[in-house]
Amino acid sequence: MRAMSEPLTAAEPALPPAPGADDYLALDFVNSAIALPGGHFVDLLGTPAATNRWLTERGLAPEDAGVQEMCAAQLRSLREHLRVLFAARTGGLPALPAALSAVNDALSRAPSAALLYWDDERGPYRTAPCPTNEILDRALATLAANAADLLTGPDADRLTPCGSTPCNRYLLRHGRRHWCSVRCGDRARAARAYARRTHPKTD
Repeated sequence: MRAMSEPLTAAEPALPPAPGADDYLALDFVNSAIALPGGHFVDLLGTPAATNRWLTERGLAPEDAGVQEMCAAQLRSLREHLRVLFAARTGGLPALPAALSAVNDALSRAPSAALLYWDDERGPYRTAPCPTNEILDRALATLAANAADLLTGPDADRLTPCGSTPCNRYLLRHGRRHWCSVRCGDRARAARAYARRTHPKTD
């Protein structure tokens, strides 16, 4: 199996965001662990540096946040709990209490209300305070809140796992499309065509 921190190779170009990932940061977060054909696996949060880069690219941490392994591990743990909840929601199954507890714990990590500040030049403005030691808590809270919004909002019924084995990504379904990317769609169609050739229907 490919090392968790190893990047995608040129032969395996980076997958585009799954449908809905641009609208829901939590969907992008859950999809940061990617299963690929041939037993390969890519984890975009596999190392502290990779985690820092992922957070920075999404406005959840500054470039110099200095994410440590303990922080990266907490994010990976939340991601797995969210994957459990996504699987329960799409499979019509009960949610595991441990996953719910983990998400609710993350939700309580940071204040939700932006505080009022005053600048001598630009006047009053609101922003959420985020001291350096609270970067991780705020990232966890933001991701958990976004996931909760998705799971309880009008788009929840569109949430579905990618229908192309071995892909493990989730997407928001549009029409009959159940694939997270063109590549997965092509692979699923090729698999169906192969199955028809090797197991033809008989009367």
